[in-house]
Amino acid sequence: MPLDISAARPDPALLDLPWSVPLEDWPPEILAALPRGISRHVVRFAHLSGGIIAVKEISADLARGEYQLLRALRRLDLPCVEPLAVVSGRTDADGNPLDACLVTRHLQFSLPYRALFSQHLRADTTTRLADALAVLLARLHLAGFFWGDVSLSNTLFRRDAGAFSAYLVDAETGELHDTLSTGQREHDLDLAEVNIAGEMMDLAAGGYLPEGLDPIEVSHEIIERYRGLWQELTGDEWFEAGERWRVDERIRRLNALGFDVDELAIATDLDGTHVRIEPKVVDAGHHSRRLLRLTGLDVEENQARRLLNDLDSYRAATDRQGDEESLVAHDWLSRIYEPTTRAVPREMRGKLEPAELFHEILEHRWYLAERTGHDIPIEDALADYLHEVLPGKPDEREILGTDTAELPVVDEEGG
Repeated sequence: MPLDISAARPDPALLDLPWSVPLEDWPPEILAALPRGISRHVVRFAHLSGGIIAVKEISADLARGEYQLLRALRRLDLPCVEPLAVVSGRTDADGNPLDACLVTRHLQFSLPYRALFSQHLRADTTTRLADALAVLLARLHLAGFFWGDVSLSNTLFRRDAGAFSAYLVDAETGELHDTLSTGQREHDLDLAEVNIAGEMMDLAAGGYLPEGLDPIEVSHEIIERYRGLWQELTGDEWFEAGERWRVDERIRRLNALGFDVDELAIATDLDGTHVRIEPKVVDAGHHSRRLLRLTGLDVEENQARRLLNDLDSYRAATDRQGDEESLVAHDWLSRIYEPTTRAVPREMRGKLEPAELFHEILEHRWYLAERTGHDIPIEDALADYLHEVLPGKPDEREILGTDTAELPVVDEEGG
């Protein structure tokens, strides 16, 4: 049977990869030494057309199903990896059939949770990872996506202005519906609690879990954070008719969580003394969309919030509150953001993505100002950061020589 490559935008370079060789035997010269999470299937990273792809060996039906599901999630603007192709009809040199392969684009500056914990994270960093996974699960559920295998192993994390953003990696067991029932959501939560507890126990057994953290409590905390977020996003709220300001307060709380409110349901009771507010349609990315509209920068939500704060500070410092916001944003981009990020030496630009670098430079400027007792020009903060801080950070675009699949594993059934 001839080789079949199904792709929306096929890359001819795919034909050059050794599809007649089982994935676990691919030659090291074409592979990228990136940290791998735990998977029930063989997964490898390979170089392709100047970038890096992830290749998962799986049955043809499952590969096609996951490819289409990932494409649907991308169309809904949900955080997941980008599917590139399904390669089927593979045979080895003796004509024996091989499983198909699902090809996705590697998410730059992302890490599996085991690579993050191998750096011996602090307890508060674990909390930020829990928040990121809770937000990801809430976003997926709002869109009608039943995951079916919620776990840290099926998630990638990117740094986001001191926090983390989570991305779905494995959608093999997922289903996309118009809406999810309470039972479907609760089933996902039950799976999540069991899977995450097992993964945390795994880390604890290897000495990678911060001291004092209980694996069961960490898993339970993620579920509780999800429940609190879900209530904020979907729950209705009653208040006195004269407390209309609470409508704005509710919207502000949702915005602070990174969600836009596109529609509200507002109703009064029979005597008109109480008002009920319920967010009807909510979407994530309030700050990132505003920054994209103003500057063209496409960054994570917390990064966007931090950059917008600096833009607002620049506007106040230059006494331009009355000017058109887009004009001020253009000046800030060309005079502050771009010169700062371009000043980073080329050999160190792979350590953090530009928006995260800019965030850290702003944080470093604040630290220097607090220590010295006066404002610090961003040029001075940049110079000190490049000399004192950035050289000691790992390269997060491609962390070479680390294979988290080699860390101690108790249960490898996570996807």
